[in-house]
Amino acid sequence: MPAAPDFPPAPDAHPVKRALISVSDKTGLIETAQALHDLGVELVSTGGTRAAIAAAGIPVKDVSELTGFPEMMDGRVKTLHPVVHGGLLGVREAPTHKAAMDEHGIGGIDLLYVSLYPFEATVASGADFDTCIENIDIGGPAMIRSAAKNHGYVCVCTGPDAVAQVIEALKADGTTSLSLRKLLAARAFARTAAYDAAIAGWFGSELQDWFPPIQSIGGGRLQRMRYGENPHQHAAFYTTGDKRPGVTTAKVVQGKELSYNNVADTDAAFELVAEFDPTAEAAVAIIKHANPCGVATAASPVEAYRRALECDPTSAFGGIVALNRTLDAQTAEEILKVFTEVVIAPEADAAALKLFEAKKNVRLLLTGALPDPRAPGANFRSVAGGYLMQTRDTSLLTPTDLKIVTARQPTEAEVRDMLFAFTIAKHVKSNAIVFARGGQTLGIGAGQMNRRDSARIAALRAADFGLDLKGSACASEAFFPFADGLIQAAEAGATAVIQPGGSIRDQEVIDAANERGLAMAFTGVRVFRH
Repeated sequence: MPAAPDFPPAPDAHPVKRALISVSDKTGLIETAQALHDLGVELVSTGGTRAAIAAAGIPVKDVSELTGFPEMMDGRVKTLHPVVHGGLLGVREAPTHKAAMDEHGIGGIDLLYVSLYPFEATVASGADFDTCIENIDIGGPAMIRSAAKNHGYVCVCTGPDAVAQVIEALKADGTTSLSLRKLLAARAFARTAAYDAAIAGWFGSELQDWFPPIQSIGGGRLQRMRYGENPHQHAAFYTTGDKRPGVTTAKVVQGKELSYNNVADTDAAFELVAEFDPTAEAAVAIIKHANPCGVATAASPVEAYRRALECDPTSAFGGIVALNRTLDAQTAEEILKVFTEVVIAPEADAAALKLFEAKKNVRLLLTGALPDPRAPGANFRSVAGGYLMQTRDTSLLTPTDLKIVTARQPTEAEVRDMLFAFTIAKHVKSNAIVFARGGQTLGIGAGQMNRRDSARIAALRAADFGLDLKGSACASEAFFPFADGLIQAAEAGATAVIQPGGSIRDQEVIDAANERGLAMAFTGVRVFRH
């Protein structure tokens, strides 16, 4: 590794005499250039950025005036030159650096303002492979890294907020502080890291190379949060740039700032209702602490909400409500009768919005669309010193996927109930048991250490709210390791059971189902959610 040279210490206060500006996003560019010019800063720029500044009547040099070389290769090569990088990397007070700069006529660059080619936006727009490749910035990241490394003398800005901080400092006393330059350097390295992560992730997805030897994850901060899961924990909310409709991309119409737990629960709720085709049926999910406490489908959203609420009105208090259809006034009125933290839907009509205005603290999120439950993607989970990554569970079952393993065949209604219950179980923390009938959850048992207890809890919850489990379907998201869980479901009133199968005691469970006249289907797919 290179040894640390014996450089003189960087000054705390350093003036900005020359700035190099090269931005793809020209929002606020003219105002920034004018402010720097008014402060006596010499401006150097490239291509379209230089043209925009010059057109505004602000003095600006073309970078080719420094390098002696024109832009070439369709703009791919313009700033990759020793005069540019020497101006960024030169340690002003180091004798060898100063000598080299003097010998080769390299002037120092004290401020670099670069916004990178819009690679992430290009990918999000659905552009073809070659267009995405052409929007990979090379010169920009190289300059950013050079400037950030030499933060002792150079301010590096990768967005309008950063350059505004620099201008504010210059207006105060004509210099920038070392602490500010360090902060901007750290954020600049984070930007190039996230940019490279986006490129690597896109390339990997294009090649279906989901698990390369080195995996990078980048993200932009959406929100600082008051706290994390608990008040003594710090938290923030980031986006990876994925445009999947949901809590990350939703428009927050009103309400208090989302909390850490709100975001997690809202994501769980919206991903669940996305499993149901809105053109076929309205679906509503009520979530509490990342688990469904009631889910239902119906002809209308208001009826779906009422049926979902019936499953567990106690737990629904302070919960999250998700809809797969437009939120209308009738449904909004029903939801607002119960204390609700967040409501998320694709759209809301004007009458519904008017009703919500009277409840200013209730968060209302509109996504514009539903996520595609079959779209490939990845999930991440942190562990000490690392993280786990897996492909998204895109399993969606149809009646033809079911293998009936009992003597009694299920009725068409039981098949519908089994598939509905299994879909909900996919979104319940394991061990999960779900009783359902007629497109309505009746009892949900979540997060227990054994499946029999989950079945007992689900049955107890149904009894607490006067819901009869007779003739219901029972779903288990993983196989029954023993017959006791199935027996518990049968005793509660279930007449049909759906589970993945695959236990060494499958025959014991099948025999128990046959003895009780149950119909049972194996899915061959486990949807365990740890």
